[in-house]
Amino acid sequence: MSVLNWKLLRSVALAGVFTSIAGWTAVSPSVALAQTAVVRNLPDFTDLVEQVGPSVVNIRTTEKSLGRAGGAAMDEEMADFFRRFGVPIPNMPRQQRPQQQPEDQPRGVGSGFILTPDGLVMTNAHVVEGADEVIVTLTDKREFKAKIVGSDKRTDVALVKIDATGLPAVKVGDVSRLKAGEWVMAIGSPFGLENTVTAGIVSAKQRDTGDYLPFIQTDVAINPGNSGGPLINMRGEVVGINSQIYSRSGGFMGISFAIPMDEAMRVSEQLRTAGRVTRGRIGVQIGPVTKDVAESLGLGKAQGALVTGVESGSPAEKAGVEAGDIITKFEGKPIEKVADLPRLVGNAKPGSKSSLTVFRRGQSKDLAVTIAEIEPDKVATKTADKEERAKSSNAGQHVGLAVRDLTDAQKRELKLKGGVVVTAASEGAARAGLREGDIILALANSEVLSVKDFEAVLGKVDKSKTLSVLFRRGEWAQYALIRPTR
Repeated sequence: MSVLNWKLLRSVALAGVFTSIAGWTAVSPSVALAQTAVVRNLPDFTDLVEQVGPSVVNIRTTEKSLGRAGGAAMDEEMADFFRRFGVPIPNMPRQQRPQQQPEDQPRGVGSGFILTPDGLVMTNAHVVEGADEVIVTLTDKREFKAKIVGSDKRTDVALVKIDATGLPAVKVGDVSRLKAGEWVMAIGSPFGLENTVTAGIVSAKQRDTGDYLPFIQTDVAINPGNSGGPLINMRGEVVGINSQIYSRSGGFMGISFAIPMDEAMRVSEQLRTAGRVTRGRIGVQIGPVTKDVAESLGLGKAQGALVTGVESGSPAEKAGVEAGDIITKFEGKPIEKVADLPRLVGNAKPGSKSSLTVFRRGQSKDLAVTIAEIEPDKVATKTADKEERAKSSNAGQHVGLAVRDLTDAQKRELKLKGGVVVTAASEGAARAGLREGDIILALANSEVLSVKDFEAVLGKVDKSKTLSVLFRRGEWAQYALIRPTR
């Protein structure tokens, strides 16, 4: 060892940073204290898991499907044996042929949490949607058949009820106290693995990903099966319902979204008392206010909701709202961005009178509007579902569209003579803005009244050219352009 290195080592040792004794290194008291302080500052979730864990449940759903009666599997194996070795398949008497019978098929796995000691459980609407049977499993392995009290697809909140008492209910936290950077924890059943605990921090609040909800964004690991489980703060309070993830692979990528608990509780109260949620509407089509538009109109800054259309006979039309108005306030509350308006109007009670402030031709004007009710989502019957599935089409796969016919009831309700409903949108269709539930009225300037028309038009169009689509979403009709994949 050089003289310089020895002197450096000796000076460091004398400073008390470390001392070497019999071949092992002793950390100085000051360094040890600093390391201990760091360890103490890291969160310990063990107490939270013991506190909240018993309130989290696993939810399994099943639906009726046509299966084969006993012995069908053996019959199929024998038929396969005959085909493989070129043996003619013997004719079976009709009475011996396996008959299709309804049987329960597993549909999905999700999570939930106990809201009240008498068995009210909160979860996501998409967890229980379409289920014929809902099975709730507690942490003590007791299983209960649950009854769906109500669900709301727009906020993805659902309530189910099990026949039990004295259950450990969660504590509901104050979402307004939640801060970005705060530690949070999730408990759920990702991929069916019950009572899985994951943790992270709040990445952002008020994240706009839906019409009615400003989501909580976190980096907590959330995967399929976590849906409906609680997001818990360090005080052991539920502040959100884990609902969505951003993913390109189907798995966790570090961005998760939770429904704020204050919004979920508002929805749950209506579900508990009425079985459904009522929301207000005023009948306007709106868009964002860009910086250029704001400056050109003298608005000062880009805020509010630009009215691009007013529904005929709607509360907005009766109140005097015009296309081109910028709605800047609702009930005195400022509209900072376009997504604020549907949330505020949606939370207003139908039939109540509210005030709107609009910016029109350089001046602000107050208008009185009577809130109307958004039509509730129609729940299709099982019979109707079977009919619709039989009249579906995947002919539009090359443009990313799967569709089905409108039922007669839907035609009457929507006052349409025809059209097809989008059941799935991907690839070019998704990029064009089409989504499930849209109603296609025309393709390539040709009217589409049925799946048959849809398939006929697609069979004639040039697949290398852009396809124009006239579709209806809610009360509004609009165009989309599906561009060919390069």
